[in-house]
Amino acid sequence: MLLTLMIIQFVILVSIIRGTGKRVSSLEQEVGTLRERLLKLDQTDKAPPTISTEAASDDAAQNVLAEPDRPMAPAISEAIAEEADLEPPVIAAREETTADGVSEAAEPAITLSTEPVLLTAPRTASASQDSLENLLGARWAVWAGGLALALGGIFLVRYSIESGLLGPGVRLSLAAFFGLILIGGAELIRRKALPKAAALYENAMIPGILTAAGAVSIFGSIYAAHGIYEFIGPTPAFLLLALTAFAVLGLSLLHGQALAGLGLAGSMITPALIASTGPRPWTLFGFLAVVQVATSAASRIRGWHLVPGLAHLALGFWVIAYLAFSDYTELTPVALALIAMIASWALVWPGRIREDDGATDQAVIVDSVSRQLGRGPIWLDISMAIAILLPALAMLGLDGDTDLFPSYVFATLIATLAAAGSQNKGAIWPSMLAGFGAVIGALFDGSMVTQLVNDLIDAQGSSAVLTDFDGPLVLVLLGLGAIFLMLGVAFLARSGRQAPVMATVWASLAAAMPILLATISFLFYGIYAFDLTHGLYAVGVGAALIVAAELLHRGRFGMIDGPARDILVSGGFAAFALALHVMTDGLVTTLALAVLGFGFLMATRLRSWASLPWMMVAALAGVMLRIGSDPTLVGPDALSRTPFFNQLLPGYGIPALLAIIAAYELRNWPGERVRNALQGIAALMSLLTIAILVRHAMNGGVLDSSTPTLGEQSIYTLLVIGMSGILMTLDRKSPSHVFRYGSMIAGGLSIVQILSLHLGGLNPYFSGESTGEWPLVNLLLIGYLIPGLSYAGLAVYARGKRPLPYVTMLALSGATLGFSWVTLSVRRFWQGEYIAYWKGFEQAETYSYSVAWLVIGVGLLVLGSRFDARSLRITSAVIVMLSVAKAFLVDMSHLEGVLRALSFIGLGFVLIGIGLFYQRILARKSSTPDDGRDAPGEVLEG
Repeated sequence: MLLTLMIIQFVILVSIIRGTGKRVSSLEQEVGTLRERLLKLDQTDKAPPTISTEAASDDAAQNVLAEPDRPMAPAISEAIAEEADLEPPVIAAREETTADGVSEAAEPAITLSTEPVLLTAPRTASASQDSLENLLGARWAVWAGGLALALGGIFLVRYSIESGLLGPGVRLSLAAFFGLILIGGAELIRRKALPKAAALYENAMIPGILTAAGAVSIFGSIYAAHGIYEFIGPTPAFLLLALTAFAVLGLSLLHGQALAGLGLAGSMITPALIASTGPRPWTLFGFLAVVQVATSAASRIRGWHLVPGLAHLALGFWVIAYLAFSDYTELTPVALALIAMIASWALVWPGRIREDDGATDQAVIVDSVSRQLGRGPIWLDISMAIAILLPALAMLGLDGDTDLFPSYVFATLIATLAAAGSQNKGAIWPSMLAGFGAVIGALFDGSMVTQLVNDLIDAQGSSAVLTDFDGPLVLVLLGLGAIFLMLGVAFLARSGRQAPVMATVWASLAAAMPILLATISFLFYGIYAFDLTHGLYAVGVGAALIVAAELLHRGRFGMIDGPARDILVSGGFAAFALALHVMTDGLVTTLALAVLGFGFLMATRLRSWASLPWMMVAALAGVMLRIGSDPTLVGPDALSRTPFFNQLLPGYGIPALLAIIAAYELRNWPGERVRNALQGIAALMSLLTIAILVRHAMNGGVLDSSTPTLGEQSIYTLLVIGMSGILMTLDRKSPSHVFRYGSMIAGGLSIVQILSLHLGGLNPYFSGESTGEWPLVNLLLIGYLIPGLSYAGLAVYARGKRPLPYVTMLALSGATLGFSWVTLSVRRFWQGEYIAYWKGFEQAETYSYSVAWLVIGVGLLVLGSRFDARSLRITSAVIVMLSVAKAFLVDMSHLEGVLRALSFIGLGFVLIGIGLFYQRILARKSSTPDDGRDAPGEVLEG
């Protein structure tokens, strides 16, 4: 009885499916015909699409000839749509005129040709233009129907369980049989359904939905047979699930990428569904590797991008999960599975599809960078690289037992990824991410991080060796750097001419990776006093990079008109600088670095490479960094106390001298920026050399952070003033932006020193410092008068050469210093060697200030008239106004008797004299004919 009911249900189900298939076919036929007519009517006023008879498939014509009952136009439309991934063209029907004059549409006329045809017209419709009716009726209804079928099968099994009608074995067999029926019905509908519907609703195809529903039913049946009822063991269940997943993946070639995603998902969850006593890494990752390769092969056939990228990430997730939950980790199968994934990316999909010899570099850039995520190979590149990097980095954090040294596996995976990227001209992301992963892995290895933290929290800050020499880790880091160097040079030799953009990327990796990894290795595992291993490695890397640059220059690799050669030169310099750092110390390192940069600069006599003089700039910058970290260059205890003739003289003087020679050597170099940079650095280092020697001599041979005295600061100010004048002179002989703006910056810095130190903190009136025993030759002379005269001379020299505001500022600075010298000299005359403010003021001293200020005002007025300097006359007026203010505010209250009277009488005579003097100047101006020039006294020439 039960068997009879099952047979009846099966017959009814088949009848229903068959009737439903006929109705669906009829509806699709009508919908396709109506849509075709609507499109034809919509394009009656437009030009028909162009069909070229130059490319397509012969199979389409053969299929049409083999099936005479099948409409020919849709057949050709389907063939073209499948080949070119386009919707079928609109084919106008032939019209015939009957006897009564009525025009009727006849069958579409198609002329078959054995020559291939290529559709060159754009799509006639877009998914974005679908009506609501199409979305609801032709797409969403199909999706909902497929879900309903899958749920129906599940509910049917559940109902049979709850009702106790059938046993577990029969229920599972029926569920599996139901899935097979759905898959078979899908194939039947695929072969018999109208191609019009397939072309119009390719993302909602009924065969694909039915196949997916059937696959879900079969998956559930197999898992229930193993996991719930234990009818079959783990091995048969695993094999059946894997076989089903691969079958679904194979059917996806017929039904699309969505079904391939379902097959991939089934494959990836199959190991998790099978319970076992312990993980079997070889079986697990062997199966996952096969799934990955099969997915790549299917994607290659159909040109899919999303599913293979998901397969990459899924395999990477499985590796991370295994590493996280395994007590004893077998890294060998894991590494082989990941390498198989790299191989499938490099050889299967996308493989060497971007290695078209006729492709331009612009096409490579568009293919590898410009496509949207998930729509092109960029998604495949990034997903594959991430699926390698994350597990490789996770291996470095393993604490349990492993069959291989995790660092070796990490280096192997990174090297394999980099090698695969170097074989493809368009694979920019795997190449760059491989380098990034190598640096991150080297930095965040567990032992390295521990040592770094210990060094940072070390209160003593000693420079002792962080760890004992660890041979294997050093070998891993240095070997990985060497691999990047070889891959980069090999790429330049093989594809540098065809792909200059990728050549730049690989030149950067070849130059940067060995140096970065060697630096990290030295910092954590090196011997700071003298490390021959890292030193020789750096020398070898530098020599290899320079040789590669020379081969590029000679055309051995094909001449590359790009920055690749300059990047190699820069890397070579950096490698040699690293070698100097790890094998020398102190003063020797500083001098050797300057000499190294000078050697690269002198190479400009042999090669006119733009990067060579910049290496001198980089070397001098490194020297200044070393000076900033330790101004003594040899340590405070080892610095000699002999003035001038000590370690500072060669340590500062030789780099400054080389900078001056370098600037002179490049006087005719076409690159203006590098010339300006060297000129500015030469001027700065020359000034720095003199200043540091002066400070050392005036502080008893000790360099510390104590505040300098006014005498020492005066020397610095004079040096800056002199530097401004020298730069101004150089600018006249060899015009340069560095000389022009550098001279004004130097002058501005000196003025800041005047305002903050000479008139402020280091002023003997505030600091109480001794001015010296001699009346005139004392601290006030070097601190105020000499700098004031220097500013005056610089202002005169700058007239006509620098902007007027700058010249005026120099003149005012000189006048201010002169005024300060006179005022402080008056106080020293009355107070003696110490002129501090706490000693108070005498009446005669107060009167002397008024006399001195008036004399200064008159003197500046005379000089301003003599040189036609309006700034001096304005300064004179300011000083006279100060004298007037002092007379009425100070003298009236502090002076008594004859001194008060003399103060005001003298002030009156001086003011009257100044008025008469100005009248004579104005009278002279009014009698001078206007010759078109600026009137004297109106402006200061500049």
